[in-house]
Amino acid sequence: MARMLGYIGVHCEWKTSGYEVVEYADTLPRVDLILMDIRLPYEDGYEALRKIRASETLKHIRVVAVTAYASEEQLQRARAAGFDGFVGKPLDPDRFPEQVRRMLAGEQVWELQ
Repeated sequence: MARMLGYIGVHCEWKTSGYEVVEYADTLPRVDLILMDIRLPYEDGYEALRKIRASETLKHIRVVAVTAYASEEQLQRARAAGFDGFVGKPLDPDRFPEQVRRMLAGEQVWELQ
């Protein structure tokens, strides 16, 4: 994922748990987008999203769910939870950079693949 984003000039940081995502994002002066797996150890993407939305400094950040467990049910659950988009894995290297460009432009992307 980071390599694909690097090709389009997007800086990417990789974190392994929802807790790390929230803690790290809170230290940065600017975050444009969080692509977050909904199945993370210790604290899943849904719990991390709740913390992001509750934070005065983070609540404005666009957060998109990314998951290998892509289904219409998971997409609807992510939408109901307050995610700003959904992308199923495996990521398509031909489509993913354009999906991210659209997200950064403010478009909501809801795609199972």
